[in-house]
Amino acid sequence: MNVSIVKYNGGNICSVINALKRLDIIPELTDDAEKLSKADRVLFPGQGEAGSTMAYLRAHGLDRLIRDLKQPVLGICIGQQLMCRHSEEGDTDCLGIFDTDVLKFRPERHEDKVPHMGWNTLTETGSALFKGFGENEFVYFVHSYYVGVNPYTIATTNYIVPFSAALHKDNFYATQFHPEKSGSVGERILKNFLDLTL
Repeated sequence: MNVSIVKYNGGNICSVINALKRLDIIPELTDDAEKLSKADRVLFPGQGEAGSTMAYLRAHGLDRLIRDLKQPVLGICIGQQLMCRHSEEGDTDCLGIFDTDVLKFRPERHEDKVPHMGWNTLTETGSALFKGFGENEFVYFVHSYYVGVNPYTIATTNYIVPFSAALHKDNFYATQFHPEKSGSVGERILKNFLDLTL
């Protein structure tokens, strides 16, 4: 299987590459439009700041390219946020694949720490992305911004407020959590993504 990872100015890409290698996939990290368009699967992972990342994507034509992809695409963390319409982080217009906005966590109690960092459970995991998922399985989050529950939500988590842990529209999937850092549970999610049929 030909798997490509979008190359841009995001961090934490190596852990995704290593997670795929554990599934016997050697992905290609590329910003080449032809290679991304011809890949069987495309991942758009990473950590970063919305404004500078969108500026980089636009400067390299990757914003249009990602929107036009027809194969299964998986956004992770900042990837999920940038696939939405607008982010409060830097008042940034994003890719608009998911017609919903990204909001900043606003602590309501002393114990509400931002960023949300650590392990949390998922609910409402009926999507094919979560095939084989049981109750109370934990995944790993690191984020200060979130996507509210909306019509594209395929998994939810509650931290300060209920939010979208994962989204789906057409060939586009996205997770706010890091499957590549979520042990055997995350490995199963990545395998499910690789096995998706449209």
